[in-house]
Amino acid sequence: MSVEENLALGLHRSPPFARRGRIDVFVFDKRLGVAGVKGFCGGFDQATLEPWGEEILKRFVLEAVNESLKLETALARIRGLERRIALLHYSPVHATIEGEMPEIAPFLGCSRLEEPIDKFAAVFAVHGHAHHGQVEGRTARGIPVYNAAMELLLERLGRSYRVVEV
Repeated sequence: MSVEENLALGLHRSPPFARRGRIDVFVFDKRLGVAGVKGFCGGFDQATLEPWGEEILKRFVLEAVNESLKLETALARIRGLERRIALLHYSPVHATIEGEMPEIAPFLGCSRLEEPIDKFAAVFAVHGHAHHGQVEGRTARGIPVYNAAMELLLERLGRSYRVVEV
């Protein structure tokens, strides 16, 4: 379900529990912008959790929708800059969580976070949280997504960091 479809369903309304989140935008030398949000879980692609059933489940989905909207807002704020980076805790794509136990995949990220990254043409996205996944993936439009989980970087790259040219 796209962000627009979620808005049409009225899921953009934030109850008090969802207003605690933060949107961080950092601008460097008026050329590089970093849009940072926590993100949330909820699953990927056809297995993305939808708002049906019990009220608690609907609130869980609403948190994922709200985090996607926060990312969209943050990226919109820096759209005029030459380069935009999305910084998240949770993964926006399934590719970077491959290698994790399949049972926990829905708790490692959500495809709803991918749409704003593609919509605002971020140069790349960075996330953590998937300690046994893959170091790199791509969005549907081919934007690189880097998994910065330290354990994973140490295991796969032999160091606790990754250098990415912007």
